[in-house]
Amino acid sequence: MASKPEILIVGGGVAGLSLATRLGKTMGRHGRARITLIDKSFSHVWKPMLHCFASGTVSNENDRVNFISQASGHHFEFWPGEVVSIDREKREVVLSPLHASDGSVVLESRSIRYDTIVIAIGSCANDFGTPGVKDHCLSIDNLVEANVFNEKFRMELLRAFANNSELDIAIVGGGATGTQLAAELHKALEIVGPYNLHAFGGPPPKLRVTLLQSGARILPAFPESVSEAAQKELESIGVTVRTSARVAAADATGFTLKDGSHVTAKLRVWAAGVKAPQVTTTYGGLPLNRTGQILTHPNLCSIDDDRIFAVGDCSFISDDPLPATAQVARQQARHLARHLPAFIENGQPVPGCVFHNKGAIVALGKYNGWAALPGGTVWGGGISHGLSARLGHAMLYRQHQVELFGLYRGLISCYSNWVETFVRPSIRLD
Repeated sequence: MASKPEILIVGGGVAGLSLATRLGKTMGRHGRARITLIDKSFSHVWKPMLHCFASGTVSNENDRVNFISQASGHHFEFWPGEVVSIDREKREVVLSPLHASDGSVVLESRSIRYDTIVIAIGSCANDFGTPGVKDHCLSIDNLVEANVFNEKFRMELLRAFANNSELDIAIVGGGATGTQLAAELHKALEIVGPYNLHAFGGPPPKLRVTLLQSGARILPAFPESVSEAAQKELESIGVTVRTSARVAAADATGFTLKDGSHVTAKLRVWAAGVKAPQVTTTYGGLPLNRTGQILTHPNLCSIDDDRIFAVGDCSFISDDPLPATAQVARQQARHLARHLPAFIENGQPVPGCVFHNKGAIVALGKYNGWAALPGGTVWGGGISHGLSARLGHAMLYRQHQVELFGLYRGLISCYSNWVETFVRPSIRLD
């Protein structure tokens, strides 16, 4: 009896976990293939919410999806680890050893065979070789980094309160991550105010956030009217926005700009630009672009290996480059979930993936939000703002939950999150 086809999915982000869940339902449940998800972490979070985890305005304990639980309920397997190399001739991947928090080895390096592999390892911040960034800046590309920032943010707030001083934070990058983080930090300080007043006998310290954008405007992916409105909103809550501000270097005290000026900051966040993780250079010599993304055909297959696919931020379609967004990753995952079974079982080529732009939404905490939709009217297209845009942003996450859990469990998850607002602090305090 022929063995089951082995499908490996590397990376449990928006694309990877969605694909594993869908293929588990269609192929894993009926024994048509063995589907294995591999990720460095044990849980998934929706990346567009990382700025909320970093600021502490959302409890990530309630918004994680455990890979083991998801695999158990959706007919795929999960193995923790990082794929550090791919042997394309043997069709094997090598996983790095898995270490416990004390440094001891839990799992030795392992090899896993594949018939088809989908690489969905996402992206990380691109420092463009700027001196000092790696040593002196924080990033929030994943949950671990978001938690590290939140810990430092809370400790620096406590220090500023005890010393009756200000807390300076500088964020490099005026895209969606940087602008939303700037607003969310101010929201966090507003929420924590009453706790400080009653617990420590005084108001919270003053927070000074500076947003540095190298381009002429923030949110360059949005229409200019949205960029202008978002900048005004940020400035109205106390954020200093500096455009055309190119960073020359970072140090322990802040950022030095190309014009020679210096921006002082106790906490320094780098959220400018994206690139593929460095590990793609070890993936069997797959062709990459200058930022490490895997070059693919429109059908998401590597340009020189028809058994390797790449989706999301780590892939680059040479004929029609797409932005590194959750929307793109989600559509590509759905495309492969629909067409991989026929490719694996019958050798039927995977057709090209056609991206349908649904627009973009950015939410500046509780203050404002904007939705830029294709077309010519507000709901059929155009720009909306305010509560409707912020609700739309929240609904994107709820839609993601329903896709992973199913309608019933997804709605229960929404309800449980709402109930917790009555019994838990509305901000992370420990």
